[in-house]
Amino acid sequence: MPARMIGTGSALPKKAFGNKELEKLVDTTDEWIKSRTGIENRYIAVEESTTSMAVEAAKRAMEDAGVGAEELDLIIVGTISGDMCFPSTACQVQSAILATNATAFDINAACAGFLFGLTIAEAYMKAGMAQTALVIGAETLSKMMDWNDRSTCVLFGDGAGAAVIKKEETGIEGIVQGSDGARGGALVCKNRPVNNPFVHNGFLTDYTKMDGQAVYKFAVQTVPRAIEEVLDKTGVKAEEIKYFLLHQANIRIIESVARKLNQPISKFPANLQECGNISAGSVPILLDFVNKSGKLVRGDKIVLAGFGAGLTWGAAVLTW
Repeated sequence: MPARMIGTGSALPKKAFGNKELEKLVDTTDEWIKSRTGIENRYIAVEESTTSMAVEAAKRAMEDAGVGAEELDLIIVGTISGDMCFPSTACQVQSAILATNATAFDINAACAGFLFGLTIAEAYMKAGMAQTALVIGAETLSKMMDWNDRSTCVLFGDGAGAAVIKKEETGIEGIVQGSDGARGGALVCKNRPVNNPFVHNGFLTDYTKMDGQAVYKFAVQTVPRAIEEVLDKTGVKAEEIKYFLLHQANIRIIESVARKLNQPISKFPANLQECGNISAGSVPILLDFVNKSGKLVRGDKIVLAGFGAGLTWGAAVLTW
């Protein structure tokens, strides 16, 4: 029995940080950023945290779904920027929303985190281990950026998106996912080094480092292939898909995927202009934007696709 998405929610920080303001901080220009990425703005956490945004997105998704916290069996948070090493962000969300019946844990699949979480939720339901799940992608990437490095800091933003998944007869038609750890060095951020009575490495802070060309080549090759694979797996034709909701990394990647799938760019909604790249939060935030704008009706077929550090990727066909 498939799992169906019955509600969405999202949360962004209050602080908008546009390219013009960013020009004052690093050696870049609004025109340079827009022409190469399509990004014009991003939201940066000041008062917010990964957990607080995840909680807000979760509450909005539950309200949209008409589901109470006590009905949740499972909470999964995809994040690479949790507030704590432990407890998990998911356990903190569980505590905040009083979801006392839910099993809660985090996953790290970077920008594909929401898709991986969706896969796990569906597997729990197929195994009879859950009836209702909350899947969240939440990030505070601004704390992981070197704000002197214009090649990375201009790309990323903060925020959270969430979806309530319920075991029903129609919904998720199929999911594919994959990883290529051999190419993982294209996008990295080191954790704290070993420090103990026998090793002294200091406590230097590390920041996100990216080989932009390598990540771009990976995305434009892997994403259309993954989408074609899941369409073939489900027997759904690209022409039947109302919207392709892709991870919001770069407008050029989205345009390239549209061309390779031979589909009009109008079927590829985007909010990276406003939000930038929010890693695991990107796909569910875009999904909530599309849902809350009234562009989806029950029975629509959509594709979700995430891709990023790891390297990881995932794609899903859903009947809304």
